[in-house]
Amino acid sequence: MTHDDDLDARGLLCPLPVLKAAKRLRAMESGKVLRLVTDDPAAVVDVPHFCTEQGHHLVETSETAEGLVHLIRRN
Repeated sequence: MTHDDDLDARGLLCPLPVLKAAKRLRAMESGKVLRLVTDDPAAVVDVPHFCTEQGHHLVETSETAEGLVHLIRRN
């Protein structure tokens, strides 16, 4: 899937990846997709919870050589 912006949050522990994603998403237009890359194991729980709480759509999460890749569509 294509995305509109990238955020590399590898090396950061939660809640920092979610906080940085929130800031980046606020600057994006509704419907745009953020590609968030994390390597914190807690992100598997924190990112979906953040999306649910903020009304964003977690399109998918996949494990790649880079780490966990989360595609988030801004509400």
